[in-house]
Amino acid sequence: MPIAFVMINAELGSEKALLKELRSIEGVVEANEVYGVYDIVVKVELPTMDRLKEVISRRIRGLNGVRSTLTMMVIE
Repeated sequence: MPIAFVMINAELGSEKALLKELRSIEGVVEANEVYGVYDIVVKVELPTMDRLKEVISRRIRGLNGVRSTLTMMVIE
């Protein structure tokens, strides 16, 4: 099953609302606020690579408060 980790830079003060929204998205297995270069790390797991790409591109990257992302696909 395809897995990706998405690192998110969030607008200042939007982290808690983003976490709530992220955790309700299909395929989001885990979403955590972190310290460092990124504000939130999300683990996404879906049955197909096409569905994984769609959820990351449209659902996650399209959320209000997301400034930028870095996606790392897991090699199987």
